[in-house]
Amino acid sequence: MSKLGFIGLGIMGVPMAGHLIAAGHEVFLNTLNQVPRSLVDAGGKACPSAAAVAKAADIIFIMVPDTPQVEEVLFGDDGVAEALSDGKTVVDMSSISPLATKEFATKINELGCEYIDAPVSGGEVGAKAASLTIMCGGSEKAFKRVKPLFELMGKNITLVGGNGDGQTCKVANQIIVALTIEAVGEALLFASKAGADPAKVREALMGGFASSKILELHGDRMVKRNFDPGFRIELHQKDLNLALSNAREMGLSLPNTATAQELFNACTAHGGKAWDHSAMVKALELMADHEVA
Repeated sequence: MSKLGFIGLGIMGVPMAGHLIAAGHEVFLNTLNQVPRSLVDAGGKACPSAAAVAKAADIIFIMVPDTPQVEEVLFGDDGVAEALSDGKTVVDMSSISPLATKEFATKINELGCEYIDAPVSGGEVGAKAASLTIMCGGSEKAFKRVKPLFELMGKNITLVGGNGDGQTCKVANQIIVALTIEAVGEALLFASKAGADPAKVREALMGGFASSKILELHGDRMVKRNFDPGFRIELHQKDLNLALSNAREMGLSLPNTATAQELFNACTAHGGKAWDHSAMVKALELMADHEVA
């Protein structure tokens, strides 16, 4: 049994922390609001601050929305850095800036501790099913130490490279996901407008080269008009902002990523920042004056 910390108990963090508790580990918990009763009843220990978590735990997991929140958890008042001691490991599973990640890692390393950036893909469904894809950046030594814990939360776990490389991989993932949602949306909209049954078109495409998880899951959402969030548009916007801002710094053009971001922006303008990211299709439907369903 290990002494673990988990900071950030939102839609993803609650089931992820729950898997660690269920495996018999002693898990110290902190979040912006109140620690969920379900985790405490399962054996988790609520702590008053991030520093209290870091003092009690040997490996500290963080799962918060964006770069500023990670920085606050790490280096703010009563933050993780205040209570770290030699040999501890900090694991940030949030999706944040690769460049900021490298800076955070350097500061944590200077305190005698390891740092792993380990963003995930799979959304709420993957978090609950412990089937997340986990993309890691850090030392081989730190990765080997934490991998058995990652295996309680995910299936496809890869050490991509050094600190920041996990976040870079996640940004690449989000580019592919956004562009594939857009492609599925266009295809089903085209089929529906032409008079075909989009549900049947999706079913047929699932047996061919166009098959994908996004066609399977989000294509179904588009047909059934189920846009309750598994992964909110506002969070995908954040990830594409990272892609586009880092691309500018590298002198790189990502034209289709920019288009996908504009479609998300259109959804947000129509009150959809909390819709599931599959609702990008609604922006296409507005331009076509036609719904997929």
